[in-house]
Amino acid sequence: MNTNLDEFNMSEEELFAKVDHNDLESERITAPRYSYWQSVFRVFFKKKINIIILSLLIFVIAFAYIYPMVTEFDQYGSLLDATAKHLTPSKAIDKYGFHLKYILGTGKSGESTFDAIWNGSRISISLAFMCALINMTVGVVVGSVWGFSKKVDIVMTEVYNIIANVPQLVFMSVMVMLFKASFWTMVLALTITGWLAIAYFIRTQVIIIRDREYNLASKCLGTSTIKIAMKNILPFMTSVIVTLLATEIPSYISYEVFLAYIGMGISERSLGRLIFEAESAMVTPGWQFEFWSPVVISAIITVVLYVVGQNLGDASDPRTHM
Repeated sequence: MNTNLDEFNMSEEELFAKVDHNDLESERITAPRYSYWQSVFRVFFKKKINIIILSLLIFVIAFAYIYPMVTEFDQYGSLLDATAKHLTPSKAIDKYGFHLKYILGTGKSGESTFDAIWNGSRISISLAFMCALINMTVGVVVGSVWGFSKKVDIVMTEVYNIIANVPQLVFMSVMVMLFKASFWTMVLALTITGWLAIAYFIRTQVIIIRDREYNLASKCLGTSTIKIAMKNILPFMTSVIVTLLATEIPSYISYEVFLAYIGMGISERSLGRLIFEAESAMVTPGWQFEFWSPVVISAIITVVLYVVGQNLGDASDPRTHM
């Protein structure tokens, strides 16, 4: 079969030029570049419900921090005005005119229930994030070393067996009773032993993968235990850590609300303190907004935080990136 070389618009030297052999180039694999976090967000944002829930979470958190900064909230500003106390939303609007701060009525001191809720939300959310930061940092680091080092495992297992048999609620109650019931006292109460359960969970996960071949090779080459734990093990546990974080943050808000509801919460007017103070309003006709408003807001914050964290944890699993 005769071929006309002119149809290629190339000279004979270009068509039959010698190609040098390169061993390095021949072993190079052509594959699309993979970015872990880019794949995580691609999987997460693929579902429209995640976008909606995340937007709601961002709005709630932003509103809880921004709104108290641009408004002046004085709990006792209307204390001497008997006609301003325990107003339903409709009566509050009739008295003060339509305004965002009166859409949920007023409380026992004549204060805006709407303002009180968002000031309380800021305190509760700050408490949850602070406790999560401390417990997760300490728990993940200690748990990684605990699971990889057999010497540390012997000591920490005994510590865990002793402390884990004492209910965490007892520790929290003792801390609140011994010290002034302040924001930082509650942080101490929630973190003094809260990291231990996280560390034990991480230790269990580390044990599953610590004896794999690449970890044994690193150990034979003299790599330190801490470096192996931080470089070889933790990156494989990202989805587990994110999922654990998703359950921890809402739980601190729940703890704070529960302790405040039984009269052992912080002195600041957090969501838990608002619910505790409005307990009698729950059964008083016309006052129910004072009780149910902080209950609903705390439930929304807790559920949204949990759902976003769980879905982000699922997206963090590399098996979902296919």
